[in-house]
Amino acid sequence: MGYNIYFGNLPEWATADDIRSWLDSSDLVADAIRVIRDFETQESKGYAFIEAPNEEEMESIIRRFNRAPIDGKLLRAKAAHPKGEKTRATTPNRRPRRRRDEAAGQPAGNGKPETVGTLGEALQKAL
Repeated sequence: MGYNIYFGNLPEWATADDIRSWLDSSDLVADAIRVIRDFETQESKGYAFIEAPNEEEMESIIRRFNRAPIDGKLLRAKAAHPKGEKTRATTPNRRPRRRRDEAAGQPAGNGKPETVGTLGEALQKAL
């Protein structure tokens, strides 16, 4: 299993070869480098994923490149998680969702919708 790193805020001109040379110049190793490109235009989307061989190498790459200046921007490097998976540390604190009737200031019911006979009765009840 590889250890994935997200590189964000990359300049448009950056390629996998550029990233590999950055790593080589810092004596760091990557098993794979993938610059994400637009499907139609093939232009860089400004981020890449790097697969490190072990956790220690992943941490070294992140320490070396997170907030490193390049082309007037600060590069972002952090541990990447499999698509769709979020950890508690990367998910911002959110308030629990309120039910629609609670948000409207009405007490929460038993979870079952109230039945109304006709559209007219429903409109009168809503007003």
